[in-house]
Amino acid sequence: MWFSNDNWMARLAIKLGIFCALIMPGTAQAQAWQCRAPANLQRPQIEIAEPEQIRRVPIGGYVLALSWSREYCKSKNGKGMQCDGSIGDFGFILHGLWPEAKGPDYPQYCRKAAVLPLGVLQDNVCMTPDVQLLQHEWAKHGTCMARTPQAYFKAARLMYGAIDFPDMDRLSRQYKDSKYKKGKPLTVRGLAAAFAANNEGLRADAIRVQTNEKGWLKEVRVCLGKDFRPRPCPAFVKGARDAAEVKIWRGG
Repeated sequence: MWFSNDNWMARLAIKLGIFCALIMPGTAQAQAWQCRAPANLQRPQIEIAEPEQIRRVPIGGYVLALSWSREYCKSKNGKGMQCDGSIGDFGFILHGLWPEAKGPDYPQYCRKAAVLPLGVLQDNVCMTPDVQLLQHEWAKHGTCMARTPQAYFKAARLMYGAIDFPDMDRLSRQYKDSKYKKGKPLTVRGLAAAFAANNEGLRADAIRVQTNEKGWLKEVRVCLGKDFRPRPCPAFVKGARDAAEVKIWRGG
């Protein structure tokens, strides 16, 4: 079952200490450039799950979902706080820290979730620059992991901050020029290997890559066990084929 009190954070801190020791401590690359949380933020809308959406099942592991903001903003035509430059410029943002089960039917909406306090929004908007997404992540996933949103998002910040991201500008320029038949395309396997090379203890088989229908990078997902150590992704954590080519939108 989900954890029922904030003693979870003490246990998690120990587990995350083990994880972070594997991930080259102190080298996390900032992904939010010049981001400052506004003094006032629009309050998100409360999310109320339908009875059929509620699923309370034992946790079998976790997924750390990292969204490539520049591709997202291209699809949204630069609209919204994440994309309009009003609070900063973003590379990878945290989509969420998700509990998984032993199969595809992961726990969700385990308890009713009140509207997030302003302080929680301000503490996390430079990691997940969308107040409604923060509300959604707490309601759908966080309520199955922690008693309070403060505890849930503290864990998410620790995990997100432990990742040392590869040079995405360099990787974005790795492609095959079909006209001149030069170069070597970036593949899903190559992108996963780049993440693994930057993070000691993180293997490429613990990573799944999500692309859109045209092959542009959308998201990187890191699979974690119940002990928060990276683990090979279970078959139900889907991603693009290892040999598939990946294009990375740099912005502009």
